[in-house]
Amino acid sequence: MRQSRRQPRLRVDPVACEAIGVCAQISGAVTLDRWGYPVIGPLLSDVDVRAARRAQRACPRRALWLEPVTRS
Repeated sequence: MRQSRRQPRLRVDPVACEAIGVCAQISGAVTLDRWGYPVIGPLLSDVDVRAARRAQRACPRRALWLEPVTRS
């Protein structure tokens, strides 16, 4: 039996986000759509977790957060 592993997912609050774009400038885990709002993939790789944490800390509106996801 395999152990489940917690891998965080970067989430965005679309109401709080003002499309400033700092998260994409800081982190390679975030890209922007044509209006400047963050587009985030479904799951982060181990390398992207550090970049996602930097983006979360840099967001001036605190619109990003890391949510743990259990994978089996």
